[in-house]
Amino acid sequence: MSETRPAKQTRLMPLPTARGEVSGALVDALVREPGGATLPVGPSLHEADPYGDDLQLALYVCYELHYQGFSGVDDAWEWDPDLLRVRQALERRFLAALRSDATTHDDPDTAVAELLVEPADGTGVSHYLRDEGELWQLREYIAHRSLYQLKEADPHVWVIPRLRGQAKAAMAAVEYDEFGAGRGERVHQELFADLMTDLALDPTYNHYLDATSARMLAVVNMMSLLGLHRALRGALVGHFATVEITSSPASDRLAQALRRLGAGEAAVFFYTEHVEADAVHEQVVRHGVIDELLKREPTLAADVAFGVDATVFLEDRLAEELLGAWREARSSLRAPL
Repeated sequence: MSETRPAKQTRLMPLPTARGEVSGALVDALVREPGGATLPVGPSLHEADPYGDDLQLALYVCYELHYQGFSGVDDAWEWDPDLLRVRQALERRFLAALRSDATTHDDPDTAVAELLVEPADGTGVSHYLRDEGELWQLREYIAHRSLYQLKEADPHVWVIPRLRGQAKAAMAAVEYDEFGAGRGERVHQELFADLMTDLALDPTYNHYLDATSARMLAVVNMMSLLGLHRALRGALVGHFATVEITSSPASDRLAQALRRLGAGEAAVFFYTEHVEADAVHEQVVRHGVIDELLKREPTLAADVAFGVDATVFLEDRLAEELLGAWREARSSLRAPL
C-alpha cells in the first residue's frame, strides 16, 4: 500500500428519494431552513412499520446529520429540537420492535459464547460468496455494506466518553486500529473505498443509499441508535463485540471469494487486513471492554446481551434477503448496479 495519496475533496450526496409519507415529509423539510418547514407528524409517524423502508430511511437521514450530512441541508438541522422529537418517535418504534423480536438472552456470557462457535456447515452470505457467488453478487454486497464501511467505527466512538478505566482504554485501542493507527491511508474507511474502486463501484460516501434495502438501513441505524444514547452504552458494547467476534472468519471467507472472482490487490487487502486485526480485537473487546464494563456496572449485563442479540437478528434478516434474491438470480438492490 502506498504511504501517501492525493488528498480527496469531500463530496456530499444529495438527500435520498423518499420511500413513504414520513421520509417524504422529512426530505421536503430538510431542503428548507429550520423553523420554516413542516416535519412529519400524526399517525404516519407513530404507526410506521419499524423495519419498513419509510421509517428506516427517515431514521437514517436523521442520523446522517450527525455524520457527514447531505448536500443542500443546513447544518443547523443537526440539533433542531423539532427534528429531534421526530427522531425520538422513530427510535422508540424501532427500539421497541428490536427488544420484542430480537431478545433471546439475558446473560452476556451465554450470548457471546454462542458467537465463538463457527458452524461446520455455515450457510451465511460470506459462505455463499466464497463457494458459489458470482461477481455481480459480490459487487452488490459491497454496495450494501458501503453504507456502514465508509463510516466504519464512527458510530462506536460515541461510547468512549461513557466508559471508564480499562474499558475506556481497551475500546480506544481498538478504535485506534480502525482509524489507521495514525496513518490516514490505513483508515479502514479509506481501505474500503479502495476496495470499491477496485470493483468498479463508486466510493463516494452514501452513493448507494437509494439502492440499498430497509434491512441494510436497519443494520446501520441500530449502530447509530446505540451509539448516540448513553443509556444504551451496554448494548453498544454488546453490538461491537458481536462485530469483532464474527468479523475475522467472515473476512477470511470474503477474501477467498474476492481471489476466486479475480479481484485486485486493493479489494483483497481490505478483508485480509481484518482477518488478523479483528482476531486480536475480539479478545480485547471481550475481556478489556465487556468484562471491565460489567465490573463497574453489573446492571448493564442484560443490555450487553441485548446488543449481541439485536445485531445477530438484523444481520440474519439481511442475509435472508440477500441470499433469497441471489438464489433466484434477482438483484438484491432497489436499483441494480
